Amino acid sequence: MTKLAATYSEHETPEGIPAPLPQPAPEGLKLEKVLAALSDPLRLRIMQRLLTSSENFDHSCSWFGFNRPKSSLTHHFKALREAGLISQRQYGLERRSRVRVQDLNAHFPGLIGLIANWEDPEAV
Repeated sequence: MTKLAATYSEHETPEGIPAPLPQPAPEGLKLEKVLAALSDPLRLRIMQRLLTSSENFDHSCSWFGFNRPKSSLTHHFKALREAGLISQRQYGLERRSRVRVQDLNAHFPGLIGLIANWEDPEAV
């Protein structure tokens, strides 16, 4: 299994950072919305990168290095957030993201491991 990157938990959020943007409550996570959001390969890559390469802080869209228009990336990150897969915070003009690991593990055991170990056919 792929080793997950270090991250902080929602309960250990460092002081002085903005509140998360609107997102579903943990009890509001729906399997059909999660699977719909993950049906796009770019979103799977985003999730996998956050899970396996991120550090102990939220990451902006530019950290990923995708050669896509900002509007396209904004759409994909919004879909992930609205499905409850990621949490985003607004820092000035920049939105930073991280995976909601605890919530996903509680509601969909094994999903994080599947995403982390997914083999991207475009990367081969």
